[in-house]
Amino acid sequence: MLSPHSAQLGALHVPQLPDERARLSTDIDELTRHVDAVIREARRTEREGAHAACDVTAVVREHVATWQALADDQGRPTRTAVPDNAMSARLTADDLGAALDALLGNVMAHTDESTAFAVTVERALDGFVRVVVEDGGPGLPAGDLMVRGRSDSGSTGLGLDIVRRTAEASGGSVTADRSPDLGGARITMLLGPPTA
Repeated sequence: MLSPHSAQLGALHVPQLPDERARLSTDIDELTRHVDAVIREARRTEREGAHAACDVTAVVREHVATWQALADDQGRPTRTAVPDNAMSARLTADDLGAALDALLGNVMAHTDESTAFAVTVERALDGFVRVVVEDGGPGLPAGDLMVRGRSDSGSTGLGLDIVRRTAEASGGSVTADRSPDLGGARITMLLGPPTA
């Protein structure tokens, strides 16, 4: 027996042209992926609550190593300053990894090959941990770059939105400015300490 929702969907006009059907199918697949991601995020937050924690230095080392192969292929000088000792913050390794991948992916996508970049991790005040990703590219356009769906560089802006939401969920924040050393963009994530 069909539910009322199924009956309503069945009454919708389905395009008869193959191109229209393919486009609609692609749109539905994309919408389904977005809804699934929202559900996963809600369940993760509900499950872990305020007790999420990870070793920031270990996650940063792992993700920088993953991106290093592409950096080497593109002739990008890389500088890392990641302490050997563990530094914990209030977020999962997966969430921090996604934020790092967004930042490093932006460097690779929005700067010329052979452009240098640097990643730094350091202890901040009150148990916070600071993660800085900076590059020698053209820098960021003026304005608030942490708004979802908005980017002056031709991208969707979702990567920086992921970074902002990740930092804020940990009890921290994100700042975007110009790198004093490399001259390009500098994104700083301040990550909150884990709860007891």
